[in-house]
Amino acid sequence: MNQPGPRHFAPPHSSGGGDREPPPRHHKVMHLFDRFAGGVTRQVGSPAAFVLAVAVVVVWALTGPIFGYSETWQLVINTGTTIVTFLIVFLIQQSQNKDSVAVHLKLNELLASHKPASNHLISIEDLDEDELHQLVIFYRHLADLADKEGGVKRSHSIDEANENHAAKARARRERRQQQREAGTAM
Repeated sequence: MNQPGPRHFAPPHSSGGGDREPPPRHHKVMHLFDRFAGGVTRQVGSPAAFVLAVAVVVVWALTGPIFGYSETWQLVINTGTTIVTFLIVFLIQQSQNKDSVAVHLKLNELLASHKPASNHLISIEDLDEDELHQLVIFYRHLADLADKEGGVKRSHSIDEANENHAAKARARRERRQQQREAGTAM
């Protein structure tokens, strides 16, 4: 059975013509680096890698008396662990970046496909700190409203909250108008 290959989606391009596909060589290098980083990250997080690291430290410690606990003996473990840590950080960060983008895309798809959900939250990760803080305040306000309207089982999207707010404001205006009319009728 033939399975289709991975689909590649091109982002929308501006009419200015400034967006271009990366050269094929760059794409191939990035693909290879991504695969390498993913493989190394999986291996570094394995029990075998932990056992190997413990074994290296134990062997190093056991050789201390042989080398008289010299500065060179100490420098070997310090330099080795520093270099390995330095390189592994970049590989783990590449894997984290890829995973983060994938999770954001999945969440964006869920938001876009779920009718009651607010599309305002798609790509929220691109907002700056002030904009995110405004949303935090807004959602705290929604949580307070949910508590007043029936507890944690009641929720709203941004759009529903705006509609609910407008409906409640209309209802209050109508009540005030009815009270005024009732007061003048007496």
